[in-house]
Amino acid sequence: MVAETDLSVLLKNLNPVASSEDYVFTTLPADGLTSTLISVAKGMFQEREGTTLILPVAAAQKANLQFEGYYRCITCEVHSSLEAVGMTAAMSTALGKAGISANVVAAYYHDHIFVPAKKVGLAIDVLTSLCN
Repeated sequence: MVAETDLSVLLKNLNPVASSEDYVFTTLPADGLTSTLISVAKGMFQEREGTTLILPVAAAQKANLQFEGYYRCITCEVHSSLEAVGMTAAMSTALGKAGISANVVAAYYHDHIFVPAKKVGLAIDVLTSLCN
């Protein structure tokens, strides 16, 4: 499967799909990481101040981790190249104009956008409008 770089093709084939599960962003020191947290994390990023984890709500609560807000993950099912130019900007701009915060994670095959859970329906509509 060849990753797409052409912005017009990417947007036409975006195919955004929302998760049914809520996620939270939390952080903890590297020495607080456990194999259980790592195994259930949707995402992880190590920063100078600590390790950010994107976790299902239940996992964060079970580990007594602090977090703010609930998010849904929208996966753009088009196979986007990590070298594609403009896709993240187009999505973030459209969502921003609709008053929706967008936390974008680019993975190897797809882009994933974490939006406030209460705005996931509107976010899907906004992203779907980019396909036209």
